[in-house]
Amino acid sequence: MLKLTGVETYYGNIQALKGIDIEVSAGEVVTIIGANGAGKTTTMKTVAGLIKPKKGKIEFLGEDITGLRPDQLVSKGIALVPEGRAILAKMTVLENLEMGAFQRNDAEIKGDLEKVMDRFPILRERKTQLGGTLSGGQQQMLAIARALMSRPKLLLLDEPSMGLAPLIVADIFKIVREINDSGTTVLLVEQNVRQALKVAHKGYVLETGKIVTSGTSTDLLNDSKVKEAYLGH
Repeated sequence: MLKLTGVETYYGNIQALKGIDIEVSAGEVVTIIGANGAGKTTTMKTVAGLIKPKKGKIEFLGEDITGLRPDQLVSKGIALVPEGRAILAKMTVLENLEMGAFQRNDAEIKGDLEKVMDRFPILRERKTQLGGTLSGGQQQMLAIARALMSRPKLLLLDEPSMGLAPLIVADIFKIVREINDSGTTVLLVEQNVRQALKVAHKGYVLETGKIVTSGTSTDLLNDSKVKEAYLGH
C-alpha cells in the first residue's frame, strides 16, 4: 500500500532522513520505533505531505505521491493524527469531527459521525464541549476520530500515547487494534516500544535518520539490541 524508497528529508541544511526504505502492506499495522530525534515524526510528516523530501520516492497504492500537498493526500486516503494531537481547541467536539470530513460531499458523513461516536462514546457525551477543555486522553480520541472522518485507507498515528496515563494508553492501543481489525491500515510512530510491537505486525527501528533494523514484531521483541536499547533489558 505504501512504499518509501531512498527518502531523504532536510530541515534547511540538516539532513533528518538519510535514504530510508519502508513498506506497508494493506491490512497491516506497521510501527516505526526509535529514540527522540531519530526522525520518526519527520517520516510521518514526509508521508503526509507536510515536508517535501529532497530525494527518493513515495508510492501509495502504486501511484507516485512524492511532493503532493497534504489535502491531495487526504483525498487519496491518507490521514495523519499528528504528534501533540493538534485538535481545534476553540471548536466543539462535533465541529472538530465535521472538519475531519471537510473534503467529503457524500451522503454518508452523518452515518460516519454516528459510527465514530459509537466507537468513542465520550465524544458523544461531550459533543457540544470545546475541544480545548477535554482531557489529554479525550483529545487523543478526538484526534483519531477526526482523522477517521476522512475515511482513510491508511491512518498515520504519531505518538498517540504521549503524555497519557497508563490506563488511557492501554485504551488507545486497543482502539488502534480495533481500527485495524475494521480494515484500516495503520502506520504507527510510538515511544512506548513494547506496546507498539504488541499491536503491530512488523516494525522498523530508526536511528539518526537511518533504518538500522526491521522485522516482524516478534523478531524485534526478541532482538537483543532492541531489548537493550528500548525495552529496558
